[in-house]
Amino acid sequence: MHVIGLDTTRGRRAAVALMLWLGAALAAPAAAQSDEEFEAKLGYQTGTVTVNGGMATMTLPPAFRFIDHEGAARLLERWGNPPDAASDVLGMLIPAAVSPLAKDGWGIVITYDEDGFVNDDDAASLDYAKMLREMQTSTREANDERTDDGFEPVTLVGWAEPPHYDAAAHKLYWAKELAFGDASEHTLNYNIRILGRRGVLVLNAVAAMSQLATVHAETPAVLAAIEFNEGHRYTDYLPSTDKAAAYGIGGLIAGATAAKAGLFKALWIGLLASKKAIFAGVMALAAAAKKFFGKTEEAA
Repeated sequence: MHVIGLDTTRGRRAAVALMLWLGAALAAPAAAQSDEEFEAKLGYQTGTVTVNGGMATMTLPPAFRFIDHEGAARLLERWGNPPDAASDVLGMLIPAAVSPLAKDGWGIVITYDEDGFVNDDDAASLDYAKMLREMQTSTREANDERTDDGFEPVTLVGWAEPPHYDAAAHKLYWAKELAFGDASEHTLNYNIRILGRRGVLVLNAVAAMSQLATVHAETPAVLAAIEFNEGHRYTDYLPSTDKAAAYGIGGLIAGATAAKAGLFKALWIGLLASKKAIFAGVMALAAAAKKFFGKTEEAA
């Protein structure tokens, strides 16, 4: 009987095939383990956690886990952002039902803008339809500058979620639908704001437009989960000593905080589609915000 050895053509082919199969079989668990190890180091927290040195407290609903600044920085970099992108990030809320490394994974990034007390007197009189039209115009006008700088044009498609302000709780949320260049999937910019004595807690969802329903469904739980602690609450504001912000609710929605700095400082995180950083779009929208507020100030 003739036995085919490794020195024959057929034998060599069989050996190569076996090696390739073994390599693929061993590589898959290794990759999965790598993701598991990465996620294990994010430092998930549940229950009650403090934010920004005790300024606020989060009573986490079962649907969410919290990761602090270090974990958030690791995750945002893993999602494709520059290492220094999370310098101002306090932490993140991560859904418990899905891994942030999965295709449908998402999260909510938490930052804090200490611009002062935001007067909400304008909330009841804001014309959100008019505001949207003005923001759309400003965004279009900034596209020439954007393309000259080599960036994709940005289109503010409309409200993905119209603004809602709870005057009793001093909490605000809204969402915008954005289109970058000719991308087939639009970007979801979902924003939650918690007003405090000296500034605003900024929560921005990092998700794709297709996840709007999911983010919307979780918004009530997120709004209820976080509160400023005594001494930092909106009602603790002292007009005689505390700083007042230069904008109101309309400014928060249109991006005043970012416009004054010349770039979207915290809002960038809400402009991520499919976990890919698009800082070009952030820088571009900054120009639109500056133009919008320039017109607002002139009108005033």
